[in-house]
Amino acid sequence: MGRYQRSGFWRSLNQAKRGIWYTCKTQGHMQFHIAAGISVLCLAWWIEVSRSEWMMLIFAIGSVISAEAMNSALEIVVDLVQPNFDPLAGMAKDVAAGAVLVTAIQAIVIGAIVFCPRFFRMASHFF
Repeated sequence: MGRYQRSGFWRSLNQAKRGIWYTCKTQGHMQFHIAAGISVLCLAWWIEVSRSEWMMLIFAIGSVISAEAMNSALEIVVDLVQPNFDPLAGMAKDVAAGAVLVTAIQAIVIGAIVFCPRFFRMASHFF
């Protein structure tokens, strides 16, 4: 069997893996979001957040990474369909980038809700 002839589930899983790998390899913003997510998870482990806080953080990180992947997919499709400059194609890309920004802001707010009380407590011990 060739690369594209595996049965349904395993073929789909392999294609998803290729897509994730391609996005991580070629998109600087995705690399940043992954590094930031790993940093947040390490910090969460270090300060021993609760189970519900873990769920909120993981959901927020996954949402940002998913939004960035969808943004990258949309950009690829727009470039394929409209290789020349077109204002509507540019607007489609801008809207998708805006969705990533909204998701990233949401993740920052969730991170602040989880981490700020702990940081304030730690700072109060020093001052």
